[in-house]
Amino acid sequence: MTSPFERRIAACRDRLAETDADLIVCFPSPNLTYLTGFEESPSERHLLLFVPRSGDPALVAPAMYEAQLSELPVADLQRRLWTDADDPLAHAADVLEGYALGANDPDPATVLVDDRLWATFVQDLRDLLPNAEFGLASRVLEPLRIRKDDVELAALRRAGAIADRVSLAIRERGDDLLGTTESELAAEIDRLLAAEGGSEPAFETIVAAGPNGARPHHHSGSREIEAGDPVVLDFGAFVDAELGGGTGRYPGDQTRTIVVGEPPAAYERVHEVVSAAQQAAIDAVEPGVTAGAVDRAARRVIDEAGYGDAFVHRTGHGVGLEVHEPPYIVDGNDRELEPGMVFSVEPGIYLEDEFGVRIEDLVAVTADGAERLNGTPRGWETGD
Repeated sequence: MTSPFERRIAACRDRLAETDADLIVCFPSPNLTYLTGFEESPSERHLLLFVPRSGDPALVAPAMYEAQLSELPVADLQRRLWTDADDPLAHAADVLEGYALGANDPDPATVLVDDRLWATFVQDLRDLLPNAEFGLASRVLEPLRIRKDDVELAALRRAGAIADRVSLAIRERGDDLLGTTESELAAEIDRLLAAEGGSEPAFETIVAAGPNGARPHHHSGSREIEAGDPVVLDFGAFVDAELGGGTGRYPGDQTRTIVVGEPPAAYERVHEVVSAAQQAAIDAVEPGVTAGAVDRAARRVIDEAGYGDAFVHRTGHGVGLEVHEPPYIVDGNDRELEPGMVFSVEPGIYLEDEFGVRIEDLVAVTADGAERLNGTPRGWETGD
């Protein structure tokens, strides 16, 4: 039985043929993790994955990674390891020579490089392949990564369930939240995410109380939560997908806006509008609908309520190996939704010097609509 990574490499090769490209080159990035299950931070050392249209994939990597690379579940992966006494480009040149790019074709080879490949490595490849035409790997990999398979969806559901359990635990504290600082509550949320099975926070947890909630990406600080404060809570954790070897971490991402005590006079109306906008957007999700149309469905509700100028960001973003990736749910994006796409739906209204309201769930596109990956209450009331 082939591994998920072998199936992904096979699909990558098919896409190379469909797009008339010859080779993909990746380095430490989500693309490398997606294709091989190997996760590492980029550095000055040459660590390059080559996936040709025909021929075995090859990984040129520092010898220090030999143990990790030997465990990767990719049967035909060549491992070309170099030591500090070696010239890594000589290994890369040997790999490329074996592919005989353009040997029987009068047109130059087309090489697609990782969208985040450092300029120094791009220049190295240009020196090794002076006649090649270069493009971006997203041309091939984005259509593959944007549709999640069953293993990825299972991980995203588990991440959603972790966020749900933490959301309920915080909401049930009720009056006990009073006097807690934003930073203290953010740290508690991070501890709970770990206790519930998350490997680490997927992003910096946001706790934004009172007027701080009017900043969509507020950094939690020393402000204490007071009675009547609307509090925006935005958090999630990574979980490991069950891939049978190799690495693949997928995030949760949920936002609720709660109040301890009686909210400000305008708050309940604003919360109702945001809730209705989120529901309208989710109701619009189905295969064939564009990402832009989902954004417009949410924006229409907020515009008609008179708060259009206070909705200052897109309605959502895709999630997968990255917390923010395609598809982006924004007006003007004509990409049609397909089953397996997963993204956030998170409209918000932000009233400067007063408060903010955002409600966010992750949704997966199904054959006939959307599956919410979060199921906790979306109202503002706290307490058990």
